[in-house]
Amino acid sequence: GDAADGGRFAQSEFFRKNRRTEKHRIISEIQTPETPISEKYAALDFSKGIVLDRVSFAYPDAGRLSVEEVSLRIPQGQHVAIVGENGAGKSTLAKLLNPKIKVIGVEPAGANCLQVSIKEGKVTTLEHVSTIADGTAVKTPGSKIFPYLCDYLDEILTVKDEELVVAFLDMVENHKMIVENSGLLTVAALKHLNVKDKRVVSILSGGNMDVITMSSVVQQGLILRDRIFTVSVLLPDRPGELCHVADVIAKQNGNVIKLEHNQFVSINRNAAVELRITLEAFGSEHKRQIIDALYNNGYQPKAVRTNI
Repeated sequence: GDAADGGRFAQSEFFRKNRRTEKHRIISEIQTPETPISEKYAALDFSKGIVLDRVSFAYPDAGRLSVEEVSLRIPQGQHVAIVGENGAGKSTLAKLLNPKIKVIGVEPAGANCLQVSIKEGKVTTLEHVSTIADGTAVKTPGSKIFPYLCDYLDEILTVKDEELVVAFLDMVENHKMIVENSGLLTVAALKHLNVKDKRVVSILSGGNMDVITMSSVVQQGLILRDRIFTVSVLLPDRPGELCHVADVIAKQNGNVIKLEHNQFVSINRNAAVELRITLEAFGSEHKRQIIDALYNNGYQPKAVRTNI
């Protein structure tokens, strides 16, 4: 038999089928990030006929409190549990232990097969999916778990990829935790909820992210939060102009990380050349201060797309 999955299910199937003597093949999607296989996985017995095709083992679920602890500790009437990956088991257990708990499922906006299926009242297949949350990038929800999700989920939310990027940066900076994009769905969903006077638990799962993806997500997060931005100004092509622009930025505590000087925006170079400046800032308010300072010093700054 074959088993195909992006992470945890493939791992469990590998252990289960390793105890048998017949041949099995476990396949992981090609876009699954490359992550090291720990020694305990490497010690498994391959002599029993298991073929490992491009399987990348995810880290174990990283929730600090189990669903059981969450369900029993939260008093009735002020409880919300948010589940992303593996939502069927978590929602079922939560409801069995505390029927009053509200369980919210979260999907990527670009792969909302469960939301569509619940709306249609049947398992529905999407034409295509597009999301950075590769662990939940599926077109069709499982037919066997679908009834449980219909019974035990009180609500389905979707989050955009941009929200996942910002959530990843929040987790790294504020909590020093690495959580994969699919595991971050529950954190990104918090901004869609009224959490005042409620005890809310976002269940985090998985840290299956390679360093290339991690670097890209951090960079995009900094850009989305205006911690890095690019501004374009036109200035005469004469000595001292670049120093003057740099002085204006320095007085606002802006940090220049990249400069692009384009002399071909006008046929009259003495009239105008373009200077594109990529800067680090403390956030949106600091970005506005820098742009206002350039404007007050006679320039016409224009925010443009940042390419790092």
